[in-house]
Amino acid sequence: MAEPKNDDFLDDIANAEAEELAAQTEEFDDAALELDALRAERDEFKDRFMRALADAENARKRGDKARREAEQYGGSKLARDMLPVFDNMKRAVESATDEQKEVSAALIEGVELTMRALLGVFEKHGIRIVSPQVGDKFDPQVHEAMFEAPVPGTKAGDIIQVSAEGFMLHDRLLRPAQVGVSSTPA
Repeated sequence: MAEPKNDDFLDDIANAEAEELAAQTEEFDDAALELDALRAERDEFKDRFMRALADAENARKRGDKARREAEQYGGSKLARDMLPVFDNMKRAVESATDEQKEVSAALIEGVELTMRALLGVFEKHGIRIVSPQVGDKFDPQVHEAMFEAPVPGTKAGDIIQVSAEGFMLHDRLLRPAQVGVSSTPA
């Protein structure tokens, strides 16, 4: 009779250990599930962080580009408004006759100096003259055809007259050169 008590005792111990093991396994499973959830949350936060970092870098690059363009092209409206001043000064100097140049030499010299100073300011700010010559090929990227006329001895598309010079601001066209173009067939 003593043996059955021993077996019951051993069974009780085995059952208690099995229950404890089952509880530990359940705790382990819960911990594993919680760990998986934490890893998933970490990965989501990491992904969101990397996207926010990329967005910030893109915004910085866009800002830098916008700043550079503002520095280079911000004064384009003022520059465009100054072009007629240059044109008028050039016409004034070119229209003076030799007799007028003798009588008003100081005045004409002052206008020429002012025109050179204006060109110096243009150059300082990246504005350069587009000055086509008669006989050059018409380029619609930098020239504006004011008229077409057949001129003997020229090919179609040749510049036959320059009405006004054009201007570039760095690599952008401020004003196309105004030209007459030959329409004589080749």
